[in-house]
Amino acid sequence: MWTKENRKRYERKGLRYESDLTDEEFALIEPFLPPERSVSRRSLVNGILYLLTTGCQWRQLPKDFPPKSTTHDYYVELLCSGVLTRIHHALYAEVRTLEGRAATPTLAIVDSQTVKSAEKGGQTLIRPVMTRARKSKGKSATPLWIPSVS
Repeated sequence: MWTKENRKRYERKGLRYESDLTDEEFALIEPFLPPERSVSRRSLVNGILYLLTTGCQWRQLPKDFPPKSTTHDYYVELLCSGVLTRIHHALYAEVRTLEGRAATPTLAIVDSQTVKSAEKGGQTLIRPVMTRARKSKGKSATPLWIPSVS
């Protein structure tokens, strides 16, 4: 709830951009980040968050962030190495703990349609009529539902 205390806590005054991390926020994710490079990890993360928050293109990243190629390479490294997933899971568990709940969910809801699909083999239920015919050099492009004349 937006109380006076909460508003003050989440105020973004004093930051260059609203997407920049506060000291407290950066302290939460810092242990997950790869070792320091020639460019500050915090400025790289702030550049990535700016891009994701504003939706701008890489080439439109403001000049006060590290170069776009460096920031992009760092983002790809975090994504491919699983760092972003680990950060997400850690923050998710932290929020659940702060709410007085178990760090991991203990209940799952599965709808009956999902169960029916899984019992019958899932993707194999798609009829050939519903899919496009594949064209290959070795096979005829005649769809499966048209009887062949012999």
